[in-house]
Amino acid sequence: MKGPKTVDISQGRGNGGSSVQKTDVREALLGGKTFRSLSEQKLSPREERFERARMTSGFILAPAVAIIFALIPFDLTYQQHMLAAVLLGVIVLWITEPVPIPIGGLLGVGVVVVLGIVPAADAVGPFGSSTIFTFIGAFILAQAMLHHGIAQRLALTVLSLPGVGRSVYRVIIAFGLITCILSAFVSNTATVAMLMPTALGILAVIAELLQSRGIVKPDFDPLRLRVGAALLLMLAYGASVGGLLTPVGSPPNLIGRGLIEEATGEKISFGQWMAVAFPICVAMFIVLALVLLLLLNKPEIRRIEGVEEYVKKELAELGPVSRAEKNTLFAFGLTVVLWLLPAFAALFAGTDSAIYEFLDSRLDEGIVAVIGASLLFILPVNWKRREPTLTWSQAAKIDWGTIILFGCGIIFGSLLADTGLAETIGNGFAETLGVTSLFTITIVSVILAILISETTSNTAAAAVIVPIVIPLCQAAGVDPFVPAMAATLAASFGFMLPVSTPQNAIVYGTGAVPITKMIRTGFTFDIAGAILIIVLAPIMIGVVGLGQ
Repeated sequence: MKGPKTVDISQGRGNGGSSVQKTDVREALLGGKTFRSLSEQKLSPREERFERARMTSGFILAPAVAIIFALIPFDLTYQQHMLAAVLLGVIVLWITEPVPIPIGGLLGVGVVVVLGIVPAADAVGPFGSSTIFTFIGAFILAQAMLHHGIAQRLALTVLSLPGVGRSVYRVIIAFGLITCILSAFVSNTATVAMLMPTALGILAVIAELLQSRGIVKPDFDPLRLRVGAALLLMLAYGASVGGLLTPVGSPPNLIGRGLIEEATGEKISFGQWMAVAFPICVAMFIVLALVLLLLLNKPEIRRIEGVEEYVKKELAELGPVSRAEKNTLFAFGLTVVLWLLPAFAALFAGTDSAIYEFLDSRLDEGIVAVIGASLLFILPVNWKRREPTLTWSQAAKIDWGTIILFGCGIIFGSLLADTGLAETIGNGFAETLGVTSLFTITIVSVILAILISETTSNTAAAAVIVPIVIPLCQAAGVDPFVPAMAATLAASFGFMLPVSTPQNAIVYGTGAVPITKMIRTGFTFDIAGAILIIVLAPIMIGVVGLGQ
């Protein structure tokens, strides 16, 4: 990756003078695009060779692994044997990425039908599930927030609060809180992408301050500051933490919840999920702040000047809240209220009340999401011109790849259960590992989910692990609710590598987070997060009354 641009400055002209290259901080941090995918990065020769080899190997390994496994004689039915072979091939595609991850999932679904494992109608049926519409509606609402700049306004408003902009620690923590809140309802990737320009602008102010005070050398590299790594990792990891808070916060949540509900016959409402996840999110955020600010990426400076002025300037440039922003916030707020309404009814009137049964049967989350998104096309910005809050061309820019991958995850999870392969794998795990208690199965489930999420998509991790955890619990004679829920939450982890999550890739693409810092920080947070889930998830599930 290229180094920062530098300019000449003179120090002591004359016989003893010397010329030093002074870094142009703003050019280095703000001169190019801030949201770059891995394919748009300028990789080092070593990184480029690795990525090329990884992708090329997928074209060979995926079919080879699938064919070899299919030819090995196992004591499985034809459906189970072929499904296992196809799923192994798809997992290799997801890890090596010779084709985009959603395409790898679709390819696997196609092969499942061609091999006669299940009919086409059964294979693609999950694409019509309510959870798919939940994501489509939530993504359209998120697209409106992205298009109209609501995230930037929220971030700047919080940063403009008295005293926040004077401390590096407060700025970083404020960014983390904003990211957590937004990512609970908006795509983690979109949240980080929306806040990245503001984060880099503030980092430029801090870097110039360090330079002017002589804390760093005149020709320093602003892409290697500890404060920059702390700020950007807070964005990436804060989004993953916030995504745990609601069922729509990230794809693994909806996949895991759907599989748990199907296996146990017990529904997990929007409010119940939040009640379980909230203490875990709070504890994880506190640990994240401690790890980033005090242990591994302690900023070079504590007190700063100039950030408050920068924030006020940026906020002034946004102008007053527009009609489009008000309409978007109304549609978003109404959607969240309707999502939570059955939970409030259950809290105050009980689950046996007529009002709860009425609301629970009518306010399906997918339908609510679609209704909320539809309001964006009804509420006008300019009535005379019949201009809606969001046009279809704008809405069509949502992340369809994630929706496709989510559907594929549901399909493979369903196939694992329907063919009996998940039960066979679960029984095998139970016999091999000898895990029989709820606690040990929960530990194994969390560790497996984190390991898989580090090497492939979080959605794929949930789709693979949860269908195996449930029959593992059944084989051991324990309630699958706690281990499956813990595995679902752990599937949203993946903090060590740029390929683990899209938000990791975004912050890594800035060049301000060296891979060594991401691995070291991510490994520490993986361990801390696993411990928190193993300890807190069973407690909160018991408090809420799920799985009883």
